[in-house]
Amino acid sequence: MEASQFKSDQYVRFCPGCGDHAICMALQKAMAQIGIPTHEVAVISGIGCSSRMPHYLNTYGFNTIHGRGGAVATGVKISHPELTVWQMSGDGDCFAIGGNHFIHEIRRNVDLNVCVFNNRIYGLTKGQYSPTSAKGFVSKSSPFGTVERPFIPAQLVLGARGTFFARTLDVDMPTTVDCLVAAQQHKGCSIVECLVNCVIFNNGTHAWIADREQRAEHSIILKHGEKMIFGTNKDKGLAVEIDPVTFVPKMIVVPADDPRVLVHDAHQPDTTLHRMLALMGQDRIENVNAEVDNDLPIALGVIRNVEAETYDQAVSEQIQKVRTSAKARTFDEVTATLESWTL
Repeated sequence: MEASQFKSDQYVRFCPGCGDHAICMALQKAMAQIGIPTHEVAVISGIGCSSRMPHYLNTYGFNTIHGRGGAVATGVKISHPELTVWQMSGDGDCFAIGGNHFIHEIRRNVDLNVCVFNNRIYGLTKGQYSPTSAKGFVSKSSPFGTVERPFIPAQLVLGARGTFFARTLDVDMPTTVDCLVAAQQHKGCSIVECLVNCVIFNNGTHAWIADREQRAEHSIILKHGEKMIFGTNKDKGLAVEIDPVTFVPKMIVVPADDPRVLVHDAHQPDTTLHRMLALMGQDRIENVNAEVDNDLPIALGVIRNVEAETYDQAVSEQIQKVRTSAKARTFDEVTATLESWTL
């Protein structure tokens, strides 16, 4: 299939320079690569810049209300299990008003592909700080700097017993497409954090990795079964060191030829290493005044990808079991077994 088959006839109304343009193109390419017909795909969204996405994809789509994309997407998947269901959300839509739906679709492991566009700002409502804005961030709703600690999406996903988490960057098209394809192939709730730039209200929020000259030094693209190597010259690797006093493990940077360099295992059920990988580099964005005292890169690519029972499959099997064993299978049959009704 061709990416053009997934393009709708609607004019794309993202701001010029917005990172959402790149994710939209990556979605079209990924869907074409996956090869599922357009009429077997549904794209559900909430409210926000990223939530315009159903209009720009030639699939079934539904633009719901603020924060409720996860609830509607869950309903669509349960009622139409044959559909591939994508959910488009932003850091405000997903982690603020929609936070409760978000953690429970992860906990239930509903077979959904959830793209969270994280630009660390409310863009559609013109520049208020969001749940992922750094502490101290100055915005229209925090003129003296926010005093809140931000959510770290990966930490939230793993805490909700997530089975799939990937992180990608708007300017890295190949990695973004790979993450989206892997998300669809995963059976369960797949979360893809898309780091995107808001050129109007939070320009350069991911500049330390978006800049081509700095990216290789400040990020690592994880691939299952491959050594964790990064750097402009591919001369650095990641290893784990155990503190001899506290016995707390920590990630460290070592030479690429060091035998301690780790091999990425995205399929490991235990979350310990996945959590350590996902939290690397977060001190650079957690506080605007933070002084970074380590050279750990931020992890991109598929960090976690493990198997578990899906909610929609369990519901389907339960319904089928009840249908085959229950004496009364229809509403008329139920009412026929009762002598009287009290209203």
